[in-house]
Amino acid sequence: MPAAGGGHPGSRPPVHPFTPPPGEPGTGGPAAGGDERRLPPGVSPDIFGSRGFDQPGTFPAGHGGAPGHRQGHGQGQGHGQGHGQGHGPQRGYSPGQGGSALPPAAPVPQPWPMTSQGAPTPPPGPAPSGQEGSDGEPPEAGGEGRQGRRRRGPRRLIIAAAALLLLAGLAYVIPAVTMSGSILPGTTVEGVDIGGLTAAQAADKLQETLSPRLGEPIQVEAFGRKHSVAPDKAGLEFDITGTVAQAPSGFPSPVGVWRALTGGTELSPKVTADTAKLAEAVADLAKKIDRPTREGEVVFEGSSPKSVASRSGRELDQAAAADAVRGAFLHGRAPIPLQVTEVKPKVTAAAVKRTLALAKKAVAGPLTLTANGRQAQLPPARIAANLTFVSDGRGGLRPEFNAKAALSGLDARLVPSGQAPREPTFTITGGKPKPVAGKSGQGVDAGKLAKSVATSVAKGGSRTIPVHITTVRPRMTVEDIKALGVKEKVSEFTTNYTPAPRATNIQTIARLLDGHLVLPGERFSLNEVVGERDKARGFVEAPQISGGRLVDSVGGGISQFVTTMYNAVFFGGFEDVKHTPHEFYISRYPAGRESTVSFPEPDFIWRNDSKYGVLVKTSSTSTSVTVSFWSTKRYDEIKAVASERYNHTTFERDTDDSPDCIPMTGTNGFTIDVSRIFINDGREVKREKDTTVYKPELDLKCTGTSP
Repeated sequence: MPAAGGGHPGSRPPVHPFTPPPGEPGTGGPAAGGDERRLPPGVSPDIFGSRGFDQPGTFPAGHGGAPGHRQGHGQGQGHGQGHGQGHGPQRGYSPGQGGSALPPAAPVPQPWPMTSQGAPTPPPGPAPSGQEGSDGEPPEAGGEGRQGRRRRGPRRLIIAAAALLLLAGLAYVIPAVTMSGSILPGTTVEGVDIGGLTAAQAADKLQETLSPRLGEPIQVEAFGRKHSVAPDKAGLEFDITGTVAQAPSGFPSPVGVWRALTGGTELSPKVTADTAKLAEAVADLAKKIDRPTREGEVVFEGSSPKSVASRSGRELDQAAAADAVRGAFLHGRAPIPLQVTEVKPKVTAAAVKRTLALAKKAVAGPLTLTANGRQAQLPPARIAANLTFVSDGRGGLRPEFNAKAALSGLDARLVPSGQAPREPTFTITGGKPKPVAGKSGQGVDAGKLAKSVATSVAKGGSRTIPVHITTVRPRMTVEDIKALGVKEKVSEFTTNYTPAPRATNIQTIARLLDGHLVLPGERFSLNEVVGERDKARGFVEAPQISGGRLVDSVGGGISQFVTTMYNAVFFGGFEDVKHTPHEFYISRYPAGRESTVSFPEPDFIWRNDSKYGVLVKTSSTSTSVTVSFWSTKRYDEIKAVASERYNHTTFERDTDDSPDCIPMTGTNGFTIDVSRIFINDGREVKREKDTTVYKPELDLKCTGTSP
């Protein structure tokens, strides 16, 4: 029969999930000495909806009387039996059972769902050690403690994480607030600390600290020589505003705070550069560093060939130098090396040696030109004056010959009289230039002659060269010369002489050059135009200065004509390219405004630097020669201003008993300055100064017997 209380025989009454086993402390059992009920840590009794667990001897409704519950718990042999014992039809306590007369308590909410048999369903997951197993034994008190601690763990982790986040936030915010509004600590520029300063304060500090050093000259070095570059002339300037603008400021980021606290920030200074000024400064450096390559060559000094050895050149890498100078502006003033490239010569030493041997053979004697039974000779001096050697592009030298200049004056010997061509020119009629047409004629083919002579020099062979006669046309037409602006006399000069053999030479060269036209920009070389003076064209022997002595030479005395032309160039305002004063002063010439000439050197060269043509007109008498230039005037007046003579030197006396002695009158030497002043509209527009040094003229007495 069912046992009292509605359970099965031998079964245990239902056990409340939070009812301790009998006899344990604090359970209200007989061994406890009290009726206090214990709940799991952190669980309030209010979750059951009544205070039943707080009153001694009472239990929530639906669990049977207290005695039956304890008995069932103590006697139950299995989970199913205990479950049936505790859930009989009895729903409350009656007075006759010693229970309370209070009305039934409200149902207690369960901490976890109950199964259909009334047993609680444990929470999901593996059962902790010590919890009820298959034999139906309840967990021990120690197991409940571990379960409570396990529930408390996540809360502690959350609290710890929140605390760490709070500390991290404070560790960022506090220094960030402190640093905001200024440049972050640890910020430096070229070693200058600007951290903690405002932008204006940082700019002032950089101006005071770095600007003086950056204003010092930049030192560079090339080929063992040091040079300096002024930063302001190179267009380099320290951009303080741009530099400070790079500095981290404002409210810093976490990364900025970390960097400021641990290492700091090094800023690169900003530099502004005027590229045009920098390029100009580097170009000035290149002028001091660069050295042109000297190619080996063979040149003539008079009629004697001389060799010139090759020499490597050097060239500054200007782009790399500009970068180096700009970089050095910021980083100290120790000399920085510049990149310089060696430029090797193309002509080899062996080629120079071979060419020197060829040049010596070329001037070993005259070259004879022949045409239709006529002949003319090119003397060694004329060959040397017109023969050059140029690079062949393969490390050697090849000969080139200026046949046009070499033929000057020789055409008449190779072409019948009256058949030579004539260039157009002007005659002066009624004080005005009048164009005169030129004409074609027979002449030597200069191009073919140049090739023939070059081949003869390079390969050797016969020194007789046949020339080709061809029709030669004038280089200009009458219409061409009309457009040259030859309309008025722009300068004129006259010198005087006494009748003598030299007068013949003066008159001869004057005749050869009368009517010669110099085109705009063209260079006039007396030796190229006239050629070597020879008897075939009317020149005779006359004294000329050579080595400080007077010696007889064909064409001697033409320096007077050259001096006359030089003064026409001077007062016409044209460019003096080359003139050579006499060794000692000759009283018939203006001091400091005269020139000598010989063949092939020294030459007299001037350039028509105007945009108009220049007509050369000459005239001569038995005692004077005049040279006048006709063109378009560019200057109202040109003045010559001479200084006093200074640095006087005394002449010496000597005697000579040789039969060819020419006596000389001693004259003291001196130095003089002559200025050429160009005037337009009553004011000076240009001034040129030339200094001439005259040696003393030897006082020579001839003591020998004349032949």
